[in-house]
Amino acid sequence: MIAPAILLLLTFLVAPFLLSFWTAMTNQPLIPRPVPVQFVGFRNYERILTDDDFWQAVWNVVRFTLMVIPVQCGLALALAMLLNAALPFRNFFRGVMFLPQITSMVVVCVIWVTIYQYPSGPANQLVHILSFGLLDPVDWLAEPSVAMPALVVLSAWQAYGFQMIIYLAGLQSISEDLYDAAKLDGASPLRRFWHVTMPGLRPTHVLVLLVTTIQAFKLYTQVAILTQGGPRGTTDTIVHYIVEAGFARGRLGAAAAGSVILFVLVLFITLIQRRALRRYDV
Repeated sequence: MIAPAILLLLTFLVAPFLLSFWTAMTNQPLIPRPVPVQFVGFRNYERILTDDDFWQAVWNVVRFTLMVIPVQCGLALALAMLLNAALPFRNFFRGVMFLPQITSMVVVCVIWVTIYQYPSGPANQLVHILSFGLLDPVDWLAEPSVAMPALVVLSAWQAYGFQMIIYLAGLQSISEDLYDAAKLDGASPLRRFWHVTMPGLRPTHVLVLLVTTIQAFKLYTQVAILTQGGPRGTTDTIVHYIVEAGFARGRLGAAAAGSVILFVLVLFITLIQRRALRRYDV
């Protein structure tokens, strides 16, 4: 029973990593050349780690992660609590709320391009209404100060369904007896939320936080379709940097080195996740 699992791990995890690690040690081009491929040691890693564009991409991913976590997780928790209540047609609304998660990110990006359209898209119409016409239209995907927040809103809207399901399962695991006892003590709904719901969801918070962080580090599709890393590199990400290095510049060795660095980052986060989950006995 263990042999097939080991075979799959070797085929889809260990072998690609070793191949990437070896490719990163060479000057392998994207298109084969008559000149033989040479071993260059850690030169590709050195070039990437001294490249300001790479560190800009890392900072952009960190910035995206710090912004998307409270938005996406907060939205998921709020909707999970709403759908956990005794509402009519609850199962129907659960399906509707999960629809963005199963919609292709490409389709979602096409929809949000229309929403962000300058100057008359729905987003600018909303700004015009809320500001009573005092604020000018915003070019959401071309202004450096708002391009990343625009991607955060889009990403949180598309992906909150996964975290919502996890929170919903966590809410259903909290005993109703705790809520009944809190009501007998005269606790308000807000106090029941802070003193019963939030402590009861502690392991769920840890899982959701770390899964969202790992997903955020793999940000690519939205950037490739909407901004191509712009404006002025403010939305460039690690994965987008890797794809550009490999396919646009033809530096397959540099792209492989970037992939190895990303793998190490994700592995580091996964180890933190395992340690945190073990601490909370999950």
